[in-house]
Amino acid sequence: MSTAPSENELPQIPDLLLAHHRFILQHGPAEQKDEAKKQLLDTIEEKKMAPFYKYVTELLKLPFDQALFNKMEATNKEDLAKFDEKVEDAEQNMGETEVNEALLGKADYYAQIGDKERALTAYDDLLTKSITPGTRIDIVFTLVRIGFFYDDNDMVTANIEKLKELVEQGGDWDRRNRLKAYEGVYLMSIRDFKGAASQFIDTLSTFTSTEIMPYKDFVKYAVLTSLISMQRVDIKKKVLDAPEILEVISDIPYLEDYMTSLYNCNYAQFFRALADIERTHLRTSRFLHAHLRYYVREMRIVAYAQLLESYRSLTIGSMAQAFGVTEDYIDRDLYKFIAAGRLNCVIDRVNGVIETNRPDAKNAQYQTVIKQGDLLLNRVQKLSRVIDV
Repeated sequence: MSTAPSENELPQIPDLLLAHHRFILQHGPAEQKDEAKKQLLDTIEEKKMAPFYKYVTELLKLPFDQALFNKMEATNKEDLAKFDEKVEDAEQNMGETEVNEALLGKADYYAQIGDKERALTAYDDLLTKSITPGTRIDIVFTLVRIGFFYDDNDMVTANIEKLKELVEQGGDWDRRNRLKAYEGVYLMSIRDFKGAASQFIDTLSTFTSTEIMPYKDFVKYAVLTSLISMQRVDIKKKVLDAPEILEVISDIPYLEDYMTSLYNCNYAQFFRALADIERTHLRTSRFLHAHLRYYVREMRIVAYAQLLESYRSLTIGSMAQAFGVTEDYIDRDLYKFIAAGRLNCVIDRVNGVIETNRPDAKNAQYQTVIKQGDLLLNRVQKLSRVIDV
């Protein structure tokens, strides 16, 4: 496992880096799969994770080494027997606190070696006992990580809600802060980028949740979710000028170029950076891979809208030049977004001009009233037919 955690850190149980390697083998770029396989199997053997080895080989259809499994399983049985001895000794010679600590150690061991069902049973049993509020909260944090580890969104959702209740009842500052980080990751995984960005930005300066990801990854996700969900003025204040982001962003490939090129309206550079971000960060992320096409599409809309806001009209050629693409590409791409109502402009292909037609606030309110009024009239008509019958 990892080195011993500091006072403000939780142990990496389960080790979410293994879930990343498993994801790469399932969905990641082909050129990364061999290294991911090696890292995954080497760590499993090093940590003697017999149950997880069986789970992974079945899931990924990898060759199963029976001799290796037997060896790891024997080690697991020996270690579990030692935990049982600790529990028995605590029951006979110590108090309830020591008994619960021994039981928690055994539950953590189940989670560490990838025995999901026994780990959940052990943690659930502990939650029925008389334990401190802090220990109870930390157990539920572990249940959320197990949910992340096995891509079990239902488990994550249920335990995030449970954490909110427990933290509200008696969580200290560190646990409240940690909950924001966990919830940010969860919201990002379900495509609530605005909610995720808010949690990430709030937690940047006090981040201690290294059990779910390294700090650089946390910064990366803070930037990615902020750019797609925040207004330009907020991006400048909360992202571009944030000292926590500036401290490490140059160490994260392509991210600084991606962030600054959009804000500085260097759209050709932004399109190149977006392609690099897609290849390097989106395709290799367990949390964003499922939203890859959506994210790239929305960021193109953000860039197009940002440019169009500055003009009443501009030529297709000048817009194509600004983005470093062909006129045909701009024509096809804008057409899709205009037809879907995502961009307020029209294309005059004959004259080669794009004209913006941004509705003002009053017009937007008027259109909303019209739509809502039509819905209300339709419902009244349906109700009247029912009454007449």
